[in-house]
Amino acid sequence: MQQQIDSKISFEAFFAQAPQMHPNASKITGVICGYRVEEIEHPLMQKIRQLDKLIDELAKGKAMEKILRN
Repeated sequence: MQQQIDSKISFEAFFAQAPQMHPNASKITGVICGYRVEEIEHPLMQKIRQLDKLIDELAKGKAMEKILRN
């Protein structure tokens, strides 16, 4: 991860190079930065906001399994 940060990679390139998104990433719902994650139409922006929401919920102490609805 630090290598990606140091390379100043764009979000678009970061997500394009990622091996894969978690199969349940589409189940991440809720509001982040005033937008409902599940209603964002632009695929890249939706992935960015899903990651935002994931980090936000983890910071609040929520379990990964609950966020991804496993």
